[in-house]
Amino acid sequence: MATSSVVLDVAGREVTVTSPDKVVFDKVLLDGGGPVTKLDLVRYYLAVADGALRGVAGRPMILKRFVKGIGEEAFFQKRAPANRPQWLDVVELRYASGRSAQEVVVADAAGLAWVVNLGCIDLNPHPVLAGDLDRPDELRIDLDPVPGVPWAQIVDVALVVREVLSDHGLVGWPKTSGSRGFHVYARIDPLWRYPQARLAAQTVAREVENRVPDLATSKWWKEERHGVFVDFNQNAKDRTVASAYSVRPTPDARVSTPLDWDEVPGCRPEAFTLPAVLERYAERGDAWAGIETAGGSLEPLLALAERLGPAEKPPRAGGGPAGGTTGRRESTMPLVEVARTKTKPEALQAFERWRARHEDVAGLLEPADVLVDGMRGSSSVWYRVRVNLQHVPPDRRPPQEPLEADYDPWAAMRARMAEHEAGATGHEAGATEPDGG
Repeated sequence: MATSSVVLDVAGREVTVTSPDKVVFDKVLLDGGGPVTKLDLVRYYLAVADGALRGVAGRPMILKRFVKGIGEEAFFQKRAPANRPQWLDVVELRYASGRSAQEVVVADAAGLAWVVNLGCIDLNPHPVLAGDLDRPDELRIDLDPVPGVPWAQIVDVALVVREVLSDHGLVGWPKTSGSRGFHVYARIDPLWRYPQARLAAQTVAREVENRVPDLATSKWWKEERHGVFVDFNQNAKDRTVASAYSVRPTPDARVSTPLDWDEVPGCRPEAFTLPAVLERYAERGDAWAGIETAGGSLEPLLALAERLGPAEKPPRAGGGPAGGTTGRRESTMPLVEVARTKTKPEALQAFERWRARHEDVAGLLEPADVLVDGMRGSSSVWYRVRVNLQHVPPDRRPPQEPLEADYDPWAAMRARMAEHEAGATGHEAGATEPDGG
């Protein structure tokens, strides 16, 4: 019979794990021979707590909850649940939309166990501490390969990122992302606001591109990229990245694993799974021990930004639930949009339908010509599929056609807004205020 809950004593604090026998990773076997359950996942985070807390302690965190398992899309919860332990801290963040939310701030191992029980498989903290929400203390470089790029090229670019940071007075700390890419972090003195931190990260990206133009790119527009995109936008306000020791929602339970630099050239992401990292951590501890004292100045990178001159500007805000212009420039590439879908499998199925109707064109496409973008919606990710026809002769390029699927990610938000407005009107007329909010 399945156990309904288990109460753990974590350093004197009680944490209840509900549905502890629920299987999270059915293809990953632990030493006992069984698959990874929810309780196993909680115990993993407790085993690596010292290392995981180096990445999340004292930072507001978005709760990325996989309540239906790793086979379904997660939803992003900014607001801390009302039913939470008294010992769990929160801090109020304000967003560009004008809204605000009290987000969870994990301080200890009990907090780790509590958020994992909510269905958080990976941890997604902001690059600021709760004491100063406007000044990041962490620079995050995310190496994102375009399709078809070999892992060895990603590693080569990571080593160049290290050189650029070091040449400008910062210490780079490497880790696998647990997905397709690679992360390099640098702790910084919390003296600069988000725009300056993002500019510094963009300057790292531009300098890496200058040094290895055949390997890396800092191009903002996805259809113009090649090789490894040095993603600097993870340093924009409200962006989060899976932190150190985060288990990722992959079938083999890969972990975003801190490394020493001498391990980087020969590393392979598939080697760092949950069971392997448990063993690694027990044997050698945290490769990022000491990162707390490695802060540095952004001034050298900001001075380099001035010497390099103005960079490509990102798209202007817009295109949210209220509609309006997207603010994006006309692409220089011949793009057609194929679909907008709620899930990635639906996106890939839509592309396959498009491919079947354009077999003569599909054979001319390079892997990087198929652009599947995960787009942040109101509380979850939705997907957009586009095709870059740059390798197709102009006279053979298919025109823009009706979308294979046309999911509206803002429909639910508009419905909630309409319901709220209707409820407010009813309240003014003496009606009962509806529940929710």
